[in-house]
Amino acid sequence: MTLKIYADRMSQPSRAVIIFCKANRIHFEEIKIDLARRQQMSPEFREINPMGKVPAITDGKFKLFESHAILIYLACAFPGIADHWYPADLFKRAKIHSVLDWHHSNLRQGAAGYVFNSILAPAFGLPVSPKAAAEAEKVLSSSLSIIESFWLKGSGRFLVGSTQPSIADLSLVCEIMQLEGKELY
Repeated sequence: MTLKIYADRMSQPSRAVIIFCKANRIHFEEIKIDLARRQQMSPEFREINPMGKVPAITDGKFKLFESHAILIYLACAFPGIADHWYPADLFKRAKIHSVLDWHHSNLRQGAAGYVFNSILAPAFGLPVSPKAAAEAEKVLSSSLSIIESFWLKGSGRFLVGSTQPSIADLSLVCEIMQLEGKELY
């Protein structure tokens, strides 16, 4: 059975899952869910993810949503995935989980809020909100500072002092890279 990834590449979490699969040569079928057309709210997609968000996957009869859960599943379920992505060592895994949890309530909130409220809203038929963009930019700025002062501390080039990237690095870099490409929106 083929792994299916339901995604919109406009979505940072979708991009992280797709990049992980490509980097690790995991064969998958990409099913585009167009967020601008609200396809995530269709009854067919809600059968896969009742929350109506991307990404989501099906692996045979198994269904899963939430990008961090998907990345963890993929790192564990497919053979040959290098240990640095999601180490077997419990302490290293705990640190990765710490970054992933922090990501969604900090960096994700700031970056996604900024990009949506300053650039993407019109694609969804909504007006841009300079006030909401400014508030999100404050969260974003604080989050970027915390990444530099806390998460990148240590002897390694990657988060939590690692010498190779983890699923946390991939998730955060996809979030940050959307800021560089904002002119493309």
